[in-house]
Amino acid sequence: MSNLARLEILALDVSGKNYMTWASDAQMHLRSDGVLSTIDPSETTSDEDKAKAMVFLRHHLHDNLKNEYITKEDPVDLWQSLKDRFDHQKYVILPKARHEWLNLRFLDYKSVGEFNSAMFGITSRMALCGEEVSDYDMIEKTLSTFHLRNVILQEQYRTKGYTRYSELMHVLLVAEQNNQLVMLNHQTRPTGSPPLPEVNVASSSYNNWQGQGRGRGRGRGRGRGRGGGRGRGRGRGHYRNSFNVGKAKNDLHVNDASRVIKKKDESICYRCGMKGHWYQTCRIPKHLADLYQASQKEKERDVETNLISNEAGPSYHGLNDKTHLDIADFLVNQESGKSCD
Repeated sequence: MSNLARLEILALDVSGKNYMTWASDAQMHLRSDGVLSTIDPSETTSDEDKAKAMVFLRHHLHDNLKNEYITKEDPVDLWQSLKDRFDHQKYVILPKARHEWLNLRFLDYKSVGEFNSAMFGITSRMALCGEEVSDYDMIEKTLSTFHLRNVILQEQYRTKGYTRYSELMHVLLVAEQNNQLVMLNHQTRPTGSPPLPEVNVASSSYNNWQGQGRGRGRGRGRGRGRGGGRGRGRGRGHYRNSFNVGKAKNDLHVNDASRVIKKKDESICYRCGMKGHWYQTCRIPKHLADLYQASQKEKERDVETNLISNEAGPSYHGLNDKTHLDIADFLVNQESGKSCD
């Protein structure tokens, strides 16, 4: 049930691997509360400040560490005991940070942001262990590890004479964003490719057409339509309107029209016997149509017939003519029970 209150900083682990960051954060919070002097042996503080600092330190310790240092009642003693036990971590962190610094190269990272994050991570650990890294060293590390293809670009950045690492990072980040924009434009339309053709949207609606061009007159042309003129008569406007009506219907019912065309292609003209048109639209010459009609009548007359005869015909299946069989040979007289012969 311990540590029910919210932690201000990450608790010190029992292994002490986070002692460097924990000590730095703890000092900052003690300074903000005005009790930083309670962990300084040369300072004299009140019992109230010592208790306040002690509560904060014990609250941000691992449970096992609390049990180990349960007898410590002075924040100076607790702080010095933890320092003696875990302060050797700087001798473990510093060599590793130095090794990472030596192998840090700008060309090994895909973006400027990733390199910048790695740079600050290494330099912060080195500074925590007491080894500061100057802006000059950070700028030189960045420019000296450019790729061989960017040697000219490297020299251009050197001639600018940057004195702060943050200024160089600002320029590199802006250049990276502009480079990504150029690459995106190139991928959208490669060099030498023609521009995309202009596309215009066209739509038709029969309902919208009905609301336009209504008049009081009615034409008597081939198709009845509503024109804009007054009176009855054979006017061009009426024919155009009727044509537009049919066109609008075809645009609205494309699927239906395709089905009708399909059926039309499959239909057979009864006048000439050809496919692709109906009887009403047949244009075959009359003499050809008459020949087709006559051939159809001849086909109707040609009916298959079978010849039946009572006369004895030639024998088949290898039988002799003398062995002719008649139906009377198989009839039996019901009175005598004998054959009719």
